[in-house]
Amino acid sequence: MLKESVSRQSAIKHQTSNSKQRSRAAFTLIELLVVMAIIAILLLLVAPAFTNIKGGRDVTSAAYTIKGVLDTARTYAMSNNTYTWVGFYEEDVSQSSTNPATAGIGRLVMSIVASKDGTTIYTGTLSSPAVELDPTKLIQVGKLTKIDNVHLQTFPDPTATPPPDTFATRPAPGLNTARIGDSSPDNPSLSPFRYPVGPGTTTQYTFTKAVQFSPLGEARIDNNNYSLKTAIEVGIKPSHGTTPDSSSPSPSGVNPVAIQLTGEGGNVKIYRR
Repeated sequence: MLKESVSRQSAIKHQTSNSKQRSRAAFTLIELLVVMAIIAILLLLVAPAFTNIKGGRDVTSAAYTIKGVLDTARTYAMSNNTYTWVGFYEEDVSQSSTNPATAGIGRLVMSIVASKDGTTIYTGTLSSPAVELDPTKLIQVGKLTKIDNVHLQTFPDPTATPPPDTFATRPAPGLNTARIGDSSPDNPSLSPFRYPVGPGTTTQYTFTKAVQFSPLGEARIDNNNYSLKTAIEVGIKPSHGTTPDSSSPSPSGVNPVAIQLTGEGGNVKIYRR
């Protein structure tokens, strides 16, 4: 009888223990479902923020790529005692690069060329019609740089009070002869250059917007027709395929970036909102 009683009590305890374990397991499952629901709600709420962050990172990466190209051209000009040019061309990002190129929106193409003989190649004050820099007197410095989902943009001058640490307080270029964007400079360069360079080449790109660097590292738009400026600006903003970012505040959009050079020093700085 004693053994039977002990056995019965043991069975009851075992059943009670199993019941508690099932209860704990069920409670844990409920907790898990609640946590998953909370996470799903949070993801829905913050998804737009993640999209903006990604876009910001993309255009920031593009800005640093442009800065790197400009720095390379300036360094090459100074170390080789010559003139260099960085050309800017925007083409249709919805298709592969064509030959000859198809102007459009969404893909920025950059090229660095240098004078072989250390001169500007052109002479005196330039006048219309434009005369292409002799491709036999140029050398290509590095490969073409192509950046997708970026649009050249001419930004209005900032109105906020310096110090110039942000997009809104950056130095004001003042004139379109100190800007490269979708509507600047006002006129195509009178000294355009082509890609590829060299004798007997078929032109794929003709660069009519450029930054020129002198052997002293001075930077100016296009050529010596334009005087040295306190600030030279290359403006970019994201594009969604062939559609430039039109988000408020217009026309700058959500992620505008100004890449500025000082005329005399040619030093490059990036300004973001």
